Amino acid sequence: MTKITRNKKPIRLNDIVDHAILILGGLLMLFPVYLAFTTTSHDNITLSREGLQFGFGDQMGHNFYAAMFEKGGFSEQIDGTTMLMNSLILGIGFAVGKIVLSMAAAYAIVYFRLRFATFAFWVIFTTILLPLEVRILPSYEVVTGLGMANTYGGLIVPLLASATGTFFFRQFFLSVPEELVEAARIDGAGPGKFFIDILVPLSRTMIAAIFIIMFVYGWNQYLWPTLITTDEGLFTLVRGIKQITQSIYEGNQIPEYGQAWALAIIAMLPPVVIVIFFQSWFVKGLVESEK
Repeated sequence: MTKITRNKKPIRLNDIVDHAILILGGLLMLFPVYLAFTTTSHDNITLSREGLQFGFGDQMGHNFYAAMFEKGGFSEQIDGTTMLMNSLILGIGFAVGKIVLSMAAAYAIVYFRLRFATFAFWVIFTTILLPLEVRILPSYEVVTGLGMANTYGGLIVPLLASATGTFFFRQFFLSVPEELVEAARIDGAGPGKFFIDILVPLSRTMIAAIFIIMFVYGWNQYLWPTLITTDEGLFTLVRGIKQITQSIYEGNQIPEYGQAWALAIIAMLPPVVIVIFFQSWFVKGLVESEK
């Protein structure tokens, strides 16, 4: 009986170095997460006295329960569940609104014969150079003048204009074959039908990518929600964490560091879930034969 031998691929030094760098980078990224879990498992007194903890304690369940369900804040009326819902509303509303507005703007620039379309696009594109901090005061004046302070609309609407989203959708629409546009026109498809029935399905991978970016960006917003909301019922998780850590010593009361770390862990979960979910959808869209 002939013995079949398989040629083993020799291990190269470059492969070892590459894998070692990747493993080291992964550990460096996971270490803060591990540190957050271990610190959350200790009581507030220990954290106030000793700081970050590298070993696990026995208070993790209590800290998570207190962070999510115990009422707190100056009014004693807000808990982590309310802040989580506010963050989800802000993140999803932010992402969906930016996608809708960016797609509409890119559609008008590419497919409508407007004399100033190119000029309008470059005006929109140059707003990338103007971050939120530059235009925050005029935005605040407009929102308060319209009576939208302490509302979800005031949190979401002023930040919906996206030069980044408009740029990516414009570039994608420019890559759509002209034959497809002509075929849709021959079949009697109007501008609205062509946009909804053809461009939107074709753009699903781009929509997924933009949704990931915009959701995470909206979820992590701190400056704008802090400025536009004074009602604790509209506080987001990011602002709630800051509020807890700003607590001061008053008699026997100490800052609730354990709850703050618990909220930090909870705040990490939705973006991770969104990235995982849309990453699989994004890859699936890329390998589909029907586009």
